[in-house]
Amino acid sequence: MANLIGACRHSRTVDRVRKRQAFAVKDSDSLEPKQRRVLLVCNDVIGVNMAGPGIRFWEFARTLGQHFAVTLAVPPFVEMNQATLPDASCLPATICVCRRGAEVRALVAQADVVVTLAPVPVIYPFLSQAGVPLVIDMYDPFLLAYLNTGADLLPKERLALIEEHRYIHISQGRMGDFFICASEKQRDYWLGQLTVLGRINPYTHDDDRTLRRLIDVVPFGLPSEPPRHTRQVLKGIRPGIAAGDKVIVWNGGLWDWFDTLTLVKSMARIAQQRTDVKLFFMGIRRPGTTLAQERAVSETISLAQQLGLRDRCVFFNEWVPYQERQNYLLESDIGVSLHLDHVESRFSFRSRFLDFVWAGLPVVVTQGDVTSDWVTTFRLGHVVPPGDVDALTHALLALVNTPDLRQTYAARFEQIAASYRWDVAARPLIDFCARPHFAADRLHLAHIPVAGTPLSRWWKLPGKAWQALRAGGGAGLMRRINEYIQWKQKQ
Repeated sequence: MANLIGACRHSRTVDRVRKRQAFAVKDSDSLEPKQRRVLLVCNDVIGVNMAGPGIRFWEFARTLGQHFAVTLAVPPFVEMNQATLPDASCLPATICVCRRGAEVRALVAQADVVVTLAPVPVIYPFLSQAGVPLVIDMYDPFLLAYLNTGADLLPKERLALIEEHRYIHISQGRMGDFFICASEKQRDYWLGQLTVLGRINPYTHDDDRTLRRLIDVVPFGLPSEPPRHTRQVLKGIRPGIAAGDKVIVWNGGLWDWFDTLTLVKSMARIAQQRTDVKLFFMGIRRPGTTLAQERAVSETISLAQQLGLRDRCVFFNEWVPYQERQNYLLESDIGVSLHLDHVESRFSFRSRFLDFVWAGLPVVVTQGDVTSDWVTTFRLGHVVPPGDVDALTHALLALVNTPDLRQTYAARFEQIAASYRWDVAARPLIDFCARPHFAADRLHLAHIPVAGTPLSRWWKLPGKAWQALRAGGGAGLMRRINEYIQWKQKQ
């Protein structure tokens, strides 16, 4: 009898979900493109200063806004300052800074498509229950990056941190109707995870045997218009950097999985040969965070001081405003992006590398990731082994000593740039928003929980409390309770 009752309830639930989904898609399909409402929910600061996720969703809004009615929303858990919002007069989208979870829910109720990224779907599970096709952006395999952090934590605390990220990976993998990632190599990584989660099944396979309707590639892009130099910011302006100096620029932040120490050691050798070569780090303080700076930042600054290089030939900047970056790039001579030899590098996509392409800036990069493949294929600069000071020094000096450096490399960058304009890079996302659909296995998934995931009972409050107590003791538990109270106050 219990089984019969359960089966009847299951049938009624499936019917309700099917009717709600069919109505939502049918109603959406009847809209003209400009009437289709696309909601972008970012997990990071949208402001004058932005890091990778904020930049990506800002550019999504600018690109999708050419085709649809777009709202770019920032949820309450992101610490936003209204005074630092960027000039959105040229953005074909509406920016909404939400102060309560109810505001996010209201925006979702009005949308025809929702695009977001972790941890938003876990914090707001109603995103997958609202009868609206849900796109999840997985351009950042963050669990792999966080394996390189937390050196000062106890082993059980590090394990708890990774477990949290693993649960987020599992949860978002179960919730999405369509997934996007930044490269084909990343897509292979996520296909493996989706297979384990049961998303590669007869429903999704029969819907599209290539599985492109389930997960496709949307890399970082670059603007269609070329960069313009609007004012002098570095050469002859920054104390210690003369008008005739050669500038090596590190674009973006300094994270623990990068190899900035090898770069500083290389600069010490270069300084012995040439006093006119300077290294400029564009950002050491990530926007929107009050946390202590990354270990990589303190170690890099400390090494530069020990070697007597800081403010002499190595310079550190707080953060360059997004709309100002072209001035710094156009005044630089060489771009550099270096990482350590670990699994994160294999699946990463160095988003700020596209700025080097945009500005036509010859580069030196570490081998082992997607961007190093580009450098080799299109001959955009030099590729060096990880942690090799000799090879890095040789490569940097080779570029510094090249006459008419930018002119020599200009045509090579033009060849790759056309393929990575935002309107080209975002095509799979544009196509999905034009013809949104639910995942072919949505009804199948609704009734198959995965044990030990955020979708199971373990993820309820007692489980969270026990994990916090086991990992951080009483102090850790109290910290989590305070975080939960603050979060609930914003709902």
